[in-house]
Amino acid sequence: MRYLGFSILAFMLVLVAAQQPLSAQKLELGKEPGIEVPEVTAGPGWKTCVNCQNNGHVKASREKYKVDGHAFNPHDVTGVWTNAADTPTGGYGGTFLDFKNVPPMTPYGKQLWEATQAVQTRPEIPAMNGGEGSKDPMLHCDPLGYPRSFTYHYGYEFITLPDRVLQFFEWGGYHRTIWTDGRKLPDDPPQPRWYGYNVGHWEGDTFVVESNGFEDRSWLDQDRRNMQRGMPHSDQMKLVERYKRSAYDTMEIELNIIDPKVYTTPWVIHAKQELRPGAELSEYYCVPTDSEQYNRELTSGKHDDSASVKD
Repeated sequence: MRYLGFSILAFMLVLVAAQQPLSAQKLELGKEPGIEVPEVTAGPGWKTCVNCQNNGHVKASREKYKVDGHAFNPHDVTGVWTNAADTPTGGYGGTFLDFKNVPPMTPYGKQLWEATQAVQTRPEIPAMNGGEGSKDPMLHCDPLGYPRSFTYHYGYEFITLPDRVLQFFEWGGYHRTIWTDGRKLPDDPPQPRWYGYNVGHWEGDTFVVESNGFEDRSWLDQDRRNMQRGMPHSDQMKLVERYKRSAYDTMEIELNIIDPKVYTTPWVIHAKQELRPGAELSEYYCVPTDSEQYNRELTSGKHDDSASVKD
């Protein structure tokens, strides 16, 4: 029913737009839309989602919240953050790993990497991540895990509490708790976690996050050099992240992936994230029933209305 509802809604929006005079629409082909396109919110007091803002909305919200020159506490990372406009983009708000400087893999790492190769199921279609022969865990609604949520998240939010920092990701509704109460990482984690065990402390104005105990079924990311494999890691992987709020609206980040079982040297990524004071996280889940329908249709090449339309 939801697919039918979306179709009817889309038709009604097109019909309404067609009935409006061109002067009321104010949209021009080839011109990037701006604040003439209203933001979609749930009502007064609510904000739109991070990826729902165009550049005009972002600029207007920066002026509304007086971002430029705004005072800030460098020891407070609280806020809604997304990929900065002047850094290489990632998956809808995230930052890609540095694929120009992938560390050499160990023999074991190469074995894991080769095992992620997508399978070519049709002679006319090359094997690709996202296709029916893909081995990407996210296609089965497995949690993205960390640091893959660093690369693909639709925006994230830090919430600072006296003894912990909470990090929420819009994509998948995932979260992690970064403990700042003085505890140490477990020497031998009792069970693996998709988002690891995380502790944080301050070194000057830099918030340092250390993590271990990761579930090794997740990928670090797709292998974006060919989009046919995934970047693996082991259960021995450790992460060290450094967050430095250099301005009210700017977060400079260094991510160190340390996994000697898979990579011969640490993989270091630098990123810059920007504050979005005019946005808030929305809801974006991977729903197994939707995923199953998508995979069926991908395999058959036909749209199946029986799963979405009921009498």
